[in-house]
Amino acid sequence: MDNEKYLTDFQIVAMAGDSRSKSMMAIKAAREGDFEKAEQLLKAAEEGMNQAHNIQFQMLQNEANGKPVDVTIVTVHGQDHMTMALVTHDLAAEIIALYKRIEEK
Repeated sequence: MDNEKYLTDFQIVAMAGDSRSKSMMAIKAAREGDFEKAEQLLKAAEEGMNQAHNIQFQMLQNEANGKPVDVTIVTVHGQDHMTMALVTHDLAAEIIALYKRIEEK
């Protein structure tokens, strides 16, 4: 296993992990009534998630083009982080919408 492979996997871990953290920070900002900050954080979370997804998509393209992807525990860890980032982002958007409705009432 070469270092470049691990670098790709760790990029996904880092970007997806940062995305998840920003989604959680967005929820906290909404809970505190700072909806502008919440929306900014949610957008930043989405951007990070998209960067991780682009790396993941490149791995899929490589596999489809006959360049096998070595799957290690780090690869699996990265995919786990991607899934958590996606779910957390979607839930954060819903929670922020709920906080906004509460604020309006």
